[in-house]
Amino acid sequence: MSDKPTLVKCLVWDLDNTLWQGTLLEDGEVHLPDEIRSVIVELDQRGILQSVASRNDHDLAWKQLQALGVDEYFLHPQINWGNKSTSVQKIADKLQFALKTIAFVDDRPNERAEVEFHHPEVRTYTEADVLALLDRPEFSPEVVTVDARRRREMYRANALRDEEKDSFDGPDEAFLRSLDLVMAIKRADGEDISRVEELTLRTSQMNATGVHYSDETLRGLLKDPDHEVLTITLSDRFGTHGAVGVLLLERHAAVWHLKLLATSCRVVTFGAGTVLLNWLVDQAAQAGVHLAADFKPTDRNRMMEIAYRFAGFTSDACDCLATVTSTGAGIQSLHLVTERRPDPTTMRLISPDLTVANAFSR
Repeated sequence: MSDKPTLVKCLVWDLDNTLWQGTLLEDGEVHLPDEIRSVIVELDQRGILQSVASRNDHDLAWKQLQALGVDEYFLHPQINWGNKSTSVQKIADKLQFALKTIAFVDDRPNERAEVEFHHPEVRTYTEADVLALLDRPEFSPEVVTVDARRRREMYRANALRDEEKDSFDGPDEAFLRSLDLVMAIKRADGEDISRVEELTLRTSQMNATGVHYSDETLRGLLKDPDHEVLTITLSDRFGTHGAVGVLLLERHAAVWHLKLLATSCRVVTFGAGTVLLNWLVDQAAQAGVHLAADFKPTDRNRMMEIAYRFAGFTSDACDCLATVTSTGAGIQSLHLVTERRPDPTTMRLISPDLTVANAFSR
């Protein structure tokens, strides 16, 4: 088990005497130190999202953030007179992040205590801690990927999609078709590995096993002709969603063993998991093999189990499973007798032919 702390996905800032110096409603003028601005910018470059939970007048505080030139860095800000714990929960819900990946910084001990009482998983920091955050391991991803550097823009684009969905008059399938979605599945190469490893670390709700594959392990599998390491990206007319999935497959004569499937929770509503599984089932059917999928039930990946069951996987026994080796303790082997599946109707699919051997691996 790794001793590394869970990486922070989002830092939530208080404003008065924390992000800026001064109390807005009392002093009228506040000051943002250059050192704090540098922390905001660097966290953004590392792919750590940021938001605000402040007891303040919303319009006045937001106007001040705009005047300071930092408003663009904060997603789903909660500026109101309610409890900070409620604001933190709303931010986590909107981002679809587990509370253990949220951090909160506030100069007031009572505000930190209130958040800690309601959300003990949330890590809290004082205003004196801010300048040292960049040196802390929970704010220091080992690799900063291309997707990480543009994570804020991707989440902001997702907010625009949500707004359009709320105003769309028609069925969900028609809305998805209106987005001009394109899913691209490709065999990973060396440049993709850091994105793959990051997905296995960051994804819990839609990770079938919770197993983390290290950079070294994944690079070794790229050279193994019996394995397929696939990355999945999604884009639409609003822009790219970035890397949204990883699939690790081992070939056997009668069965393909799906060792890992992890997809970002950001794309659940687009049916990405269903499209991906149907594509894989169709590929296996063309190859004349069954599918076996590793699954480890956790408190958070119930949606992944539903996706597997909906795709047709069962707990039924089959002789082909004798060749499948479990990848860890507590992992179940789900099974599917494959048959051809139709192409998706809500998105265009760009994908390799898995019935043809991976030339890169060989």
